[in-house]
Amino acid sequence: MDPISIAFGLAQFAPQVIRWISGSTKAADAAQKVVDIAKGVAGKADGDAALAAIQADPSLALQYRQAVMANEADLDKAYLADRQDARARDVALHTLGHKNRRADIMLAMAFASLVAIIWMTWKARLDMPDMVFALLNMAAGALLKMIGDAFQFEFGSSRSSKDKDEVISNILRR
Repeated sequence: MDPISIAFGLAQFAPQVIRWISGSTKAADAAQKVVDIAKGVAGKADGDAALAAIQADPSLALQYRQAVMANEADLDKAYLADRQDARARDVALHTLGHKNRRADIMLAMAFASLVAIIWMTWKARLDMPDMVFALLNMAAGALLKMIGDAFQFEFGSSRSSKDKDEVISNILRR
């Protein structure tokens, strides 16, 4: 198996792993780090064997979780550096007088899709099978999350988030 697939398998023991290996341009690097941690804990040279050993032995699963927690700061730094790179790209585009049309289109499509789902749900509310309603409800939730993430990316989540960004920026400069 590839490192990302193994890392998703390991996420059952340390759910924070999912944040580092999804939605990042450096997901493969983060996944490899997570697999390396598992190989070290399990004493295996192969990621598949390490995953199987951790799945089979609860004490290894606990050791793996503790090892991930010990390396959490480094993995968070890599994740946040990737996000900071994306913000720097947007600032550079704006400085050059360009608009980030891709992001604008993605956000507009998310809003339009959300409105369409709400309209479809309202229009067919009595004739819709429960499974279709559940699917539309999940899609609406995913779209709301995407819109929320876009707003957080553009504006930050709060003043404490800006303070956190400054602290992280200072850490990354060191």
